[in-house]
Formats: sequence, C-alpha cells, structure tokens
Amino acid sequence: MKLHQVIAGAPAAAADLEVTGLAYDTRSVSAGTLFFCVPGFTRDGHEFAPEAIARGAVALVVERRLHLGVPEVEVASVRAAMAPAAAAFYRDPTAQLETIGVTGTNGKTTTAFLVHALLEADRRQTGLLGTVKSVIAGTERPVERTTPEAIDLQRTFREMLDGGDVACAMEVSSHALDLHRADAIHFAVAIFTNLTQDHLDFHGTMEAYFEAKRGLFAHRRPGQAVINVDDPYGARLAAELPGAITFGVESDATYRASDVDTDLTGSRFTVHGPDGVTDLRSPLPGLFNVYNVLGALAAVRAVGVPIDVAAAAIETAGSVPGRFEPVDAGQDFAVLVDYAHTPDSLENVLHAARGLVTGPARVHVVFGCGGDRDRGKRPLMGEIATRLADRVIVTSDNPRSEDPDAIISEILVGTGPDVEHDADRRAAIHTAIAGAQPGDVVVIAGKGHEQGQEFGGGRKIPFDDITVARETLEAVRATS
Repeated sequence: MKLHQVIAGAPAAAADLEVTGLAYDTRSVSAGTLFFCVPGFTRDGHEFAPEAIARGAVALVVERRLHLGVPEVEVASVRAAMAPAAAAFYRDPTAQLETIGVTGTNGKTTTAFLVHALLEADRRQTGLLGTVKSVIAGTERPVERTTPEAIDLQRTFREMLDGGDVACAMEVSSHALDLHRADAIHFAVAIFTNLTQDHLDFHGTMEAYFEAKRGLFAHRRPGQAVINVDDPYGARLAAELPGAITFGVESDATYRASDVDTDLTGSRFTVHGPDGVTDLRSPLPGLFNVYNVLGALAAVRAVGVPIDVAAAAIETAGSVPGRFEPVDAGQDFAVLVDYAHTPDSLENVLHAARGLVTGPARVHVVFGCGGDRDRGKRPLMGEIATRLADRVIVTSDNPRSEDPDAIISEILVGTGPDVEHDADRRAAIHTAIAGAQPGDVVVIAGKGHEQGQEFGGGRKIPFDDITVARETLEAVRATS
C-alpha cells in the first residue's frame, strides 16, 4: 500500500512509497515497515527510530523532526495517528465485522463472553477480545492486555474477517479509550456496565475516568448504545444519548429485570422489554450477573438476534474463568474464586456470597490490593470486607514494586487493626479454608483467572487461586 493511502500528510516526494507493514515496536519492524515513534510513559519511541531504520523501516511517523534520512510524517499525536492508519492499512475491517464493545469498571469480561455466546447461538461465527482470552477465527490465543494497541487490533480484526468471523465481542478498557487504541473501530453497539472507583492512579479523578468511558459513546446513533441506568454514571450517560437502549433492575428501563432469584446454581428472573415478558434462567449466580445478562441480551437484540435464540442460549452460557468460579473438591462448604479487585466488585461478590448462607453459616473472604495502582481504594475495600464478611483475611494480591506489608497496612485502615492478615497468599487461603465449617462460603478475591503473582523488578511467580484452593482443600481433607 502507498504511504499516502495509509496516512495523511505524507511528504509529496514520498507519497507513493510502498508500505508493507506497520509497527510501534522495533522488534516487529522488517523491510518496508512504517514505524510509529510513540512517546511512552517511561521511554520515547523517537529514541528507537535509528534501530527501526536499521531493521528496514522505510518511513517514520513522528511528533518532531528527526532528520534520519527516511521520509517522516509529522503529526500532533503519533498515538492518535496509529488507529486511522492501521484501519486504512488493513482495509477498514470493522466496516464489515459487526463489533460490539463493552466498557465499564466491572462486568466487562462476563458481558463480552455472554455476547459472544449469544451471537454464536445465532450461527454467527464471532471473535472475542478480552481479559481472559481471545478467540480469532475459532482459535483461542493468549492475552497480553485487555485492549491491544491499535495496530494489533486492526490486524486482528482483519484476521477475524479473513478467517470467517462475521462479528466480534470485545472489552474496551478506559486506558485504551484514553490512549486512542479503540479509535477508528466502527462499533455496531457499545455497552456501558457501570463505573466505580478504579484506575485513579492513571485517570486522576472519577470525572476523568468517566470522560474516558464516555468516549466509546461519542457519535453513537440511536440503538447503538446499551447502558445500565441503575448506575449513576450510566443514568447520566443515557440522558445525554437520545435513543439509548437502557437496562436495569431498580430503574425504569428498556430491558428491566424483576422477580430476581439467585443462588449458587444460577439466577432466575423475568425481563420486561420490547419483546414483552420473558422468563430467563442463567447458570451465573449473583445480582451482578443479572446485570451482565441484561446488557448482553439488549446488545444482541439490537443487532437482530431473535429473543427466543438469545433466551435459550442464556440458559447454557456458562461461567467465565475466575469470575465467581466454584472450586469443588467434595467439601461441605462453598469456595468461590473471583477477580473482584475494586470496592464495587468486592461488595457485589460478598453480597452474592451472603445470599448463599443460611443459619449460623459464615462468609469468609481472602483478598488484597495490587501494588502500584490506585491506593485510595485500599481502605474502602477493607471496610466493605469487614462489613459484609464474617471473617476477613487480608493478604497480598500483586504487590509489584510495593512492600506487601505496607499495602496490607493501608487496607487495615478500613478494617481495623485486629483483622487477620498474612502477606503469604497461599498461607492465607489455607487459613480460610481450614477454618470453614459446613454451609460456609469462602471467597478468594482479587486475582481470578490470573496465573501469576507480580513482584518488584518485573518478577512473576506462578500462582493460580483456583489451583491453590483445590490443593488446599485436598490437603485439609487428608489431615481431617
């Protein structure tokens, strides 16, 4: 493809230069590549331009002139220029690929999984891009980040189309929206799940966080926005978007659930909507999952999936790894692993767990908070855990460069000093499970599907909450 076809502003003398690839990382550069010098948080891509040229880059996209002997396209923001250039290079795949984006603090992964399942039930081969896994043309791939960089995204969309996918369900993070990764995607529908405190280390304020999420809904036409109006930020967003499709339990909405009944086996509820009254059963327990089902249902109905097809698929759309996932080794109490790592998600999970216990049975929770992330949520999560669980054990999550005991101390501000704590996550899980009685519920929160624990200097050790919980259950049973 010619340089001028990929990006506007190419020097006239280089307009017809042949471009055979795009890259923002020198490791991906080969002969014929257009290299984007992206300013990063710790390193500036302009510093790597000489290496990119040595590897075969034929032109650069820059924010300042480098005079390195190859054509340069100067732009105000290299990062913002990547998405439209990538869309052009890969022949604008989402103009044909029906793409449904899901954004919000909590519920993105489960909602995207549900959308994927419901579209597949309607015999639409569908791709999936998310936190837990990606599915491209029917093949699973590992995930590096929730929403990849724009070049990777557009290349993936092209692979989906070429591989027979006709639709895609994808999580869209606030970081991706703020950093222009999701620009140039033609979303058929965008879903807003909720907005609660998280990522303030990046966004600074809740208002800035909301503004990032709002970006997904700019220029949405009537019927293209699906919004949870039980959430205050969702209600605010819906008020700004005439023709928005809304969902909720407590509020009057396009899709409203009533008569909600949920237990460890799943949820049952009635949906009132444009299709009349529909009784639904889902294997996903908890009120928070009712919202996820409602959002997914509203979105797929917006793209024409028949209500009877969607309702039947909801009955079998199973759990997502690490999302309220039960660990069963034959014990007489429940063990649930969940990714809950924000105040709101922890509260939702513990409310759901509380609904599963009766009589003298207790709710136990093991959780921590990630290092090098929003510190303000630590005491909030401590307070929530103490209020909703009968036994709280505070431990490490991914401490990264921070001292694990220092993180725990900040959580204990919200719990009070007498709460149990142990920086050894494996030991904390063992303590909780060993102390559980018949009928109790043990919630292990924070890491969910993650397969490692991150420490300083980028060190990562293998750690899977589900595996550790199962090993602990077997060890406890062997010694009892």
